[in-house]
Amino acid sequence: QAQLVESGGGLVQPGGSLRLSCAGSGLTLRDYVIGWFRQAPGKEREGVSYIGRRDAVTEYADSVKGRFTISRDKAKNTVYLHMNSLKPEDTAVYYCAAALSPGLWRALYGYWGQGTQVTVSS
Repeated sequence: QAQLVESGGGLVQPGGSLRLSCAGSGLTLRDYVIGWFRQAPGKEREGVSYIGRRDAVTEYADSVKGRFTISRDKAKNTVYLHMNSLKPEDTAVYYCAAALSPGLWRALYGYWGQGTQVTVSS
């Protein structure tokens, strides 16, 4: 059964860093566009970043540009989201997802993980 499993969330102070991981099980992540999304309480799920199948293309939402970096470790079948200079408004449940076409639209993504909570607070 194909699964995506996120990990690495937690509580961090403003200005701190976290690295989220998205591991594939029964799914070879290098064959897919992998995106990260987040959903804060009372808000819609929004696209944060994606990495293309050949890794040449990455895209970021304006709200995270310059602070977040997406990367892929093909040997570990894992995609990472490195988050620096975290702000309270980054607090959300973060999800990774897999798609065949690039973009930050939810409808493109057919496989989703269960999410990991990130809380930025002092």
